[in-house]
Amino acid sequence: MGVSISFVSATTEELDRAEKDPSWAGQFVYDLYGGDTYPMPGRLYGGPDRDFAGLQFLFDEARMALEFVLDGFQIQEDGTLFGWTAEQIAGTARELRETPWEKLAAHYDPERMAAQDVYPNMWRFDPEGRLEGLEATYEELVAFFGEAADRGLGAFMNFSF
Repeated sequence: MGVSISFVSATTEELDRAEKDPSWAGQFVYDLYGGDTYPMPGRLYGGPDRDFAGLQFLFDEARMALEFVLDGFQIQEDGTLFGWTAEQIAGTARELRETPWEKLAAHYDPERMAAQDVYPNMWRFDPEGRLEGLEATYEELVAFFGEAADRGLGAFMNFSF
């Protein structure tokens, strides 16, 4: 399975309740991901899945402010569930929309990423394929954050390991 990050949209009311009642939040988000109707109708969802560290490398190199594992607010004490407010989603959407993929791709360095053990450290095995995968994941994130921002939504971020 591996380590992954995923987002699912949330209302301000859901995030407020989650902050006050982390056990409710854990079950609520579990229910959003579980069941026969994933994704649940009306819910936006998106990666970056296992590509979070590769994208984070590119974000850092491009001097973007986005930080997957530090942004948002912690809901579960075990570090598996975070909330992102509508304001954080809107700010992130703005930054993503202003950053063309080519700016990030210019920093792609599979040798350096492998040497730094950037998860999942497959960079040397298929450098072109991994770059294409990162691009597809980036486009998915731009779409998720953009649509969530346009709708005035926040998000739950699930960090599974």
